[in-house]
Amino acid sequence: MVRTPSTMLPLGTPAPDFSLPGVDGRMVSLADAAGPQGTLVMFICNHCPFVKHVADELSVLGRESMARGIGVVAISSNDVSTHPADSPEQMVHEAEERGYVFPYLYDETQAVAHAYHAACTPDFFLFDADRKLVYRGQLDASRPGNEVPVTGADLRAAIDALLNGRPIPAEQRPSLGCNIKWKPGNEPASFAS
Repeated sequence: MVRTPSTMLPLGTPAPDFSLPGVDGRMVSLADAAGPQGTLVMFICNHCPFVKHVADELSVLGRESMARGIGVVAISSNDVSTHPADSPEQMVHEAEERGYVFPYLYDETQAVAHAYHAACTPDFFLFDADRKLVYRGQLDASRPGNEVPVTGADLRAAIDALLNGRPIPAEQRPSLGCNIKWKPGNEPASFAS
């Protein structure tokens, strides 16, 4: 299991636009997913042990955040030719099993992952109401096997600060997970070996 950290896109970066198919067959854009108080974009997948470790918390956090005016969307960008467990058909089952109430979208071309500089699953990007990046990094300090409880503490603190008009600390810890499974020749330059 390769541990890949997030790239830590610069704070203040505008949210890149997208329009992707969801597990319900509908196309969903950034504008569709955005909430009045902000937007959380998560890069996840079905097979990754790091995502499986936090998936139930993502379901809870998604419901709570959406109820508070934060739009939430999850995107899978993995190459399904090498990782069929991440196929759109399997994404449907994953969303149902986990109780995801947020859109779960498939980025077949991987263009959206490139636009966000997503590097790993899970990778989290929180934008304010003006769609400027205010938080990127880990959900919390829990990792498979480290015995730290999954609480979503880091991301929850950022969401609470955003909703209460408090500054979000600029010192943020990178997420850590499986690398995005890039199609051959599609790897970002910084990942090419």
